[in-house]
Amino acid sequence: MPIINRIADFHAELTEWRRGLHAHPELRYDVHRTAGFVAEQLTAFGCDEVVTGIGRTGVVGVIRGQKGAGKAIGLRADMDALPILEANDLPYKSTTPGNMHACGHDGHTAMLLGAARYLTETRNFVGSAIVIFQPAEEGGAGARAMIRDGLMERFAIEEVYGMHNFPGLAAGQFALRAGPIMASADTLDIAIEGLGGHAARPQFAVDTILVGAQIVNAVQSVVARNVDPLESAVVSICMFQAGNTANVIPQTAQLRGTARSFSPDVRDLLEERLKRLVEGTAQSYGAKAKLIYKRGYPVLVNHRRQADFAASVAANVVGRDNVDDAMAPVMGAEDFAYMLQARPGAFVFVGNGDSANLHHPTYDFNDDIIPVGASYWVRLVETALAA
Repeated sequence: MPIINRIADFHAELTEWRRGLHAHPELRYDVHRTAGFVAEQLTAFGCDEVVTGIGRTGVVGVIRGQKGAGKAIGLRADMDALPILEANDLPYKSTTPGNMHACGHDGHTAMLLGAARYLTETRNFVGSAIVIFQPAEEGGAGARAMIRDGLMERFAIEEVYGMHNFPGLAAGQFALRAGPIMASADTLDIAIEGLGGHAARPQFAVDTILVGAQIVNAVQSVVARNVDPLESAVVSICMFQAGNTANVIPQTAQLRGTARSFSPDVRDLLEERLKRLVEGTAQSYGAKAKLIYKRGYPVLVNHRRQADFAASVAANVVGRDNVDDAMAPVMGAEDFAYMLQARPGAFVFVGNGDSANLHHPTYDFNDDIIPVGASYWVRLVETALAA
């Protein structure tokens, strides 16, 4: 792959940094060690400004080109890990039981650090590269917190770009699309109340486990029979808690899950229909149920011009045959969506090869793609901010 030679020279050091981050995973906004390391490196590189505490624990580095004033573009990497017990047997395995980098944010951070190091050395562009290291992507809306702290205005960001690794896509290949590329994600919290009783006398009880099971089945009809077949949506019940022993029908039960879609109209439909269906199903069995529908990350929508530009930059790094600019959308969610609501830009995927899936206890970031991602960031800046 035609990666930048200078970045290849310090690939081993970037790998060492990535593995150090992997060994010390931190959750959501509590990324103090990671943010401290990032700020230390950006300062050592010679960034013109290094600002901490944006969005609570976010870090921003400003790198100004050597050829005068120009526009500023933002490059974002996420820093937080997941509350998952790592199952890998690696020399750099997580040293924090129950936490691990199961989504590759350690690799994203290393790639952007590599790009920042190169850009501070060369400064072969007009304008400013704003490197953004974000906390709390995994459910904490760290992107929104940074935006509310004035990220875009304070650093005069005109366009913003993001990148995420993608298991199953060949290492070093890129994939993206203009328009909706990742779904909105809303949380479902269903509380059921029936009438507890003895397992031997179910006729005197209202069985919340039976009611919950019927709700699990019933909610699938919303996608199957209410959403336009040409639209996309998915409802997943992922938690069912009820009872504590084998011979007691429980008084209460709780279900939790998510609803995902790609359009505001479908999102509204899911919320309205799910509430009615949950309450109605419970009532038909003599129970009560309440659905709290909490809206989460919005749909991630790539802007056409910036998506086309990102695809052309990726093609210059890895070759046109290794860039899919019309990939199918994915139902996962990403809080980079907030940044793309605030500024035009694009989000791309870079292949992680034949690895375990994201959020899996045996996942590991592919260190071979670090120079690929770092080279993409550099070429994006040098092309967007060309003299």
